[in-house]
Amino acid sequence: MSNYDFSAIEKKWQKYWEEHETFKTDVWDFSKPKFYALDMFPYPSGVGLHAGHPEGYTATDIVSRMKRMQGYNVLHPMGYDSFGLPAEQYAVNTGNHPNGFTQENIKTFSKQLKELGFDYDWSKMIATSDPAFYKWTQWIFKQLYLDGYAKYIDMPVNWCEELGTVLSNDEVIDGKSERGGFPVVRKNMKQWVIDQPAFAEKLLEGLDEIDWPESTKSMQRNWIGKSTGVEVEFDIVGGGKFSIFTTCIETIYGITFMVLAPDGEITERLLDRVQNRDEVQAYIDETKKKNDMDRTELNKTKSGCELKGVTCINPVNGKEVRMFIGDFVLASYGTGAVMAVPSHDQRDFEYAVAHNIDMIQVIDGKDGHIDVTGAAMEKGEYLGKGYKLINSEEFTGLTVEEAKEAITVKLEKMGRAKRTVNYHFREWIFARQRYWGEPVPVVHTENGIHVLDDEELPLVLPELDDYKGKNGKAPLENATEWKQYDHNGIKGVRETSTMPGSAGSSWYFLRYIDPNNDKQFADPELLKHWMPVDLYIGGPEHTVGHLIYSRIWNRYLYDKGLAPTKEPFKKLVHQGMILGSNGIKMGKRFPEFVVNPSDIIRDFGADTLRLYEMFMGPLEVSKPWSQSGVEGAKKFLNRVWNFFTEDKNLTDDNDGALTKVYHQTVKKVTDDFETLAFNTAIAQMMIFVNAVYKNGTCPREYAEGLIKMLSCISPHIGEEIWSIMGHDDTIAFEKWPTYDEAQLVEDTVEIVVQVNGKIKTKLNIAKDEEKDSVLAKAKADENVAKVIEGKNVVKEIVVPNKLVNIVVK
Repeated sequence: MSNYDFSAIEKKWQKYWEEHETFKTDVWDFSKPKFYALDMFPYPSGVGLHAGHPEGYTATDIVSRMKRMQGYNVLHPMGYDSFGLPAEQYAVNTGNHPNGFTQENIKTFSKQLKELGFDYDWSKMIATSDPAFYKWTQWIFKQLYLDGYAKYIDMPVNWCEELGTVLSNDEVIDGKSERGGFPVVRKNMKQWVIDQPAFAEKLLEGLDEIDWPESTKSMQRNWIGKSTGVEVEFDIVGGGKFSIFTTCIETIYGITFMVLAPDGEITERLLDRVQNRDEVQAYIDETKKKNDMDRTELNKTKSGCELKGVTCINPVNGKEVRMFIGDFVLASYGTGAVMAVPSHDQRDFEYAVAHNIDMIQVIDGKDGHIDVTGAAMEKGEYLGKGYKLINSEEFTGLTVEEAKEAITVKLEKMGRAKRTVNYHFREWIFARQRYWGEPVPVVHTENGIHVLDDEELPLVLPELDDYKGKNGKAPLENATEWKQYDHNGIKGVRETSTMPGSAGSSWYFLRYIDPNNDKQFADPELLKHWMPVDLYIGGPEHTVGHLIYSRIWNRYLYDKGLAPTKEPFKKLVHQGMILGSNGIKMGKRFPEFVVNPSDIIRDFGADTLRLYEMFMGPLEVSKPWSQSGVEGAKKFLNRVWNFFTEDKNLTDDNDGALTKVYHQTVKKVTDDFETLAFNTAIAQMMIFVNAVYKNGTCPREYAEGLIKMLSCISPHIGEEIWSIMGHDDTIAFEKWPTYDEAQLVEDTVEIVVQVNGKIKTKLNIAKDEEKDSVLAKAKADENVAKVIEGKNVVKEIVVPNKLVNIVVK
């Protein structure tokens, strides 16, 4: 028996797969059912892979290997989300083009992925920074613009002076940029945006059609934030109007103050009329340092500032209402103003207490008074309970539901209200003042915006002498010649912002299917066959970013007849985080707990690493690293190697001793691989290997079945043992083992035996054994015999395959 030399074996089979293009997919082969497995592609950072990367990648690899053995034509590609800030910072610091840095990182990443033995079809590798790829990103953007979904508008944005760019909300943490920790302020700028709310209803509808984690679907629903209500117009005393949106029109008589967005147009128009302008301006300046998340979801304060000398009129009763600004109101959401009813909204209640504002209760209990002096009675407490209005003029006495309709009708007749639907999420800011991103394929002319002809795509990034933006302007402003556009009689200046990092990842899954097509982003026939993605695995941190954006782009292309499915990802799974052995996320804070996969591969082998990460626990939960667990995984592979590479241990005959456990193993592994329960599948394989060792020999058919299943998790050792067993070809296309249901049936069962209802013993009997035989065995048991000896048997109860109860006196 030779030693298990994992290092030599892994190199041998990686070379074999590459030379034989084992995993190259013929996408035009429609003779088999298809299976499209996809990993969220990585950003190729200079650091390379960390211990968390192989977890999700191994999961898709196991399933795709099984599906290939089950007769599917499997597409399992890999590529790189290769536009990113580190490459740009490298360019700024060195003056070198970021592509060189990016290509080196891609080489490093690809080498590490190949060392892990993944069954990727490397012939289909893509990179979002490749002009052959981003030609089609630009083309899709062009269609979005021509169809009115991509727009160039004035809007408040998160501006980072240090980075010289606009940042999305998820790139800002505590008023600072996620990368670098630089200050971020709110300011109005002309921005390219994509109209997300236009897709809101389709996104909500699509969530009902896909197999995604409920928590992810719920987060997307909340992020979209659909609400149906009424938009009401208010007059400002001294001139001017503004509107508010409310889902609680029944409380309109309880308004005691209004709150405006500090950075909104309404506030700006009123500044000359306020009596405390310095105080108001200081509050506005402070607000601009916060991002939207800090102002809303994360906002626990009741800060605000009154616009002294400015009031408005409540249209239902003509009463004058005080006006404030508060940072929890966003200029970009709804109308930029909210009505405040402190008796029926807890945030308004706390705000009113903090600012000494009156409160008016307008809803009361069905059968008696409910006190709201200590806390607000919110809609969750009063809706659908028959509660009635008070202090609401002619609507007093109506139920909440009756009042909702009656008040809306009154305001509609007055010309003061309209029914409307609102969404929490807003335009997707689709531009960054950076160099390393897709150039936006438009030109600003005297007559407006000109979009480039298809023949002019890709619009390729020019090389620059200096990659740093100046005075808050985009780095492409430095490309003085490139900027100037003069083509077919049209003159103008090119857009110098570039697209955000999320652009390429919004459609990359379509390009993998046909990555070298230079006539269209992918052949429609291929798209129709391969879409949707059958299994998509990646982190939950992308729930309200990439996983929304990709659904929008796919749905847009579907509506245009360019994509075949409404939804891109049929099944989505989030892998849990692999923590350090200290139970904390691996990172710079505790470098001694960071695990480098390359070190594990060097010391234990890729097969051990893959096996260990799948055996740590359920795929979806976070799990701490354990070095002893790695050693345990290596020991198991050694046990497999030592037994199954010895020909004398394998027999051509079958004495039936392992039949049941083998069929149980094939069923459990097959079922568990389908549900991604890899830890329990591995546990079952361990049970089988233990049984094999106990038996001393193993039928060759069963040995080959085990190695096929194990090869999905640990492919190198699987291939090598398969070869030692006498096979000349790769194991990758061998037929998946099958099981016989009849062999799974247990032929014995354990029953309990009671005397007068108290358990005295347990017996193993034949399944469905005759009642008389079961009773005889029960009475013969020494524990039972002792108790019933000399007593009168009153009753004998036999529940088949479960229990015997003997009643005695």
